[in-house]
Amino acid sequence: MTLDRPVYRIKRRLLGKPLTTERISEEKLNNRTALGVLASDCISSSAYGSEEMLRVLVPVVGAAAFTLLMPVTGAILLVLLLLTLCYSDVVMIYTRAGGSYVVARENFGPNVAQIAAVALLVDYIVTVAVQVSAGTNALISLAHLVGGNFTGLDHLQLPVSVGVIALLAYGNLRGIREAGRTFALPAYLFMAAVGLVLVAATVRGLTGELPHADLHAVGVVPLGTPAEGWLYGASLFIVLRSFANGGSSLTGLEAISNGISAFREPQGRNARRTLIAMSCVLGVLVLGVSTLAHFTHAVPYTDGTPTVIAQEAHLAFGGGPLGTAGLVFVQLATALVLYTGANTPFTGFPFLASFVAEDRFLPRQLTRRGHRLAFSNGIIALTVVSLALLLVTGASVDRLVALYAIGVFTAFTMAGAGLTAYHLRRRERYRRLKIAVNALAAAISAAVVLIFAITKFTEGAWLVVVVFPLGVWALTRINREYRREAAALQSLQPPGADRPRDLRHLVFVLVETLDLATIKALRYAHELRPDEIRAVHFAIDEAHGRRLAARWEATAATSVSLELVECPDRRLRHAMKELATRTTQDGRTSLTVLVPRRMYTNVLGKLLHRGTGEQMAKTLSQLPHVAVTILPFDVSRAARALEEGRAPQPE
Repeated sequence: MTLDRPVYRIKRRLLGKPLTTERISEEKLNNRTALGVLASDCISSSAYGSEEMLRVLVPVVGAAAFTLLMPVTGAILLVLLLLTLCYSDVVMIYTRAGGSYVVARENFGPNVAQIAAVALLVDYIVTVAVQVSAGTNALISLAHLVGGNFTGLDHLQLPVSVGVIALLAYGNLRGIREAGRTFALPAYLFMAAVGLVLVAATVRGLTGELPHADLHAVGVVPLGTPAEGWLYGASLFIVLRSFANGGSSLTGLEAISNGISAFREPQGRNARRTLIAMSCVLGVLVLGVSTLAHFTHAVPYTDGTPTVIAQEAHLAFGGGPLGTAGLVFVQLATALVLYTGANTPFTGFPFLASFVAEDRFLPRQLTRRGHRLAFSNGIIALTVVSLALLLVTGASVDRLVALYAIGVFTAFTMAGAGLTAYHLRRRERYRRLKIAVNALAAAISAAVVLIFAITKFTEGAWLVVVVFPLGVWALTRINREYRREAAALQSLQPPGADRPRDLRHLVFVLVETLDLATIKALRYAHELRPDEIRAVHFAIDEAHGRRLAARWEATAATSVSLELVECPDRRLRHAMKELATRTTQDGRTSLTVLVPRRMYTNVLGKLLHRGTGEQMAKTLSQLPHVAVTILPFDVSRAARALEEGRAPQPE
């Protein structure tokens, strides 16, 4: 029975029993679970989408912002309808993970598709940071409204957000099914919570008891006046900017198409049903939150807390124990769904990254499934980058939103344009309608990208504008390197190319001292049956070299003579390189260098000894006609055998 290494035992304890590859088909999501897992990001966006629209309108037109909010929300819902029709088409035609990336690749080629790849990867990274930061805001808002102005809690924004990302990463490393069970429930709790707020607000509104928020409270966004907004000709610009900000309500809409591989068969039909259900829920939530803000005049605060949705819940439920209980329920559900909305990228990002890596535009390590059948390398990469973004921005939702919608709507643009090209090439039923819908979705999404890039450029959007071309260049460069390597390795060879090219084969065994590791290397050298075997010692320490030579002559353990090579400048790798070069310079001699490597499994042994075998192998592998083999010998095992009264063997 083999003993597991300590690192593996720790991994098994943390992540659970490893799953076999045959169980991939079992690790699928049913529609109800998929709605909770993959739609959490999209549904939870309604918690801050309306607030982001008001954050643009209120400083310019003041209280008139609550009137303008409704037509802007209507425009957002129209875009939602177009994108839902577009992505319903995507999941039925392209039933592999990848979404807009696959659409762009199939219709525009792999190079253009990298625009969609970068857009989606950036979107996923920013989504994690935004959702987690917004979830922490929900908890701080609860403290503000229930317990007073707890400004002392603001310093917890960053550490709490970092801890939540670490927890999400751990949950996903345990596997898809565990992630589904853990992260599906909060989405349904949030739907119920917002529904409860809307019902309570409707009842109080019909009885004339629904109060208004204080527009002049300490900390609210400063109110402008309608006259100033129209006077400076800012109306169209501000409305467009508000519309772009409201586009953050639609983030996550593409997650189902990107994670379609997680659905049970038939994947396309199940994904479409889940997508339609998600869009209907999102439309109701966005309209409900905006309508309630229109009537209550819930206004954003400069520091982000209390949030608009928290104020709406507080105004709808009122005071008293029942009102407080309702507020606590709504805010906890909001925090949970925002936190679990950050889980959607942990499902979509690894799938997408593995798909792009299969096309050789990302490192191949991203295609490997880990201990629990999840794409562990993708999960770890997403965790590291999103944590870095969180630290740079201080977990500020307002700063992060500036980075958000560009990536999302670029992906929408690529999906709509790709499907337009797809249907233009076919003669099918409802062809003109499909072309019109997808083309319109692409045009509107491109307009949002342009608006956001212009209006938010100085607020952080410049970073995404810069990252996009750099990201596309990096992915293209990776692909070029993979193709270059493949061309070099797969070049055709003449018949009989596998036969030995050199007429003479030598084996050098590098000797540090005469021990079991050296004996093992010498034994292996004989098994290679070369023309000649040499035991070589580089005499960095002359006294040690003389003692080794004397002991070598006195032993009967080996029939190979020892060759001492002077190394006065103590440059071991340089001396070995020179010797190997001289040995093979005739062009007819091949050389194999055997490097004994003494391994120590205990910590103290590793600290007391340094290994030079890998460095030696790296140096020699650059030479023609030279091959290097490292032969490990477990010193710790030999020591245990000796302690148990058994004679250690060179294996």
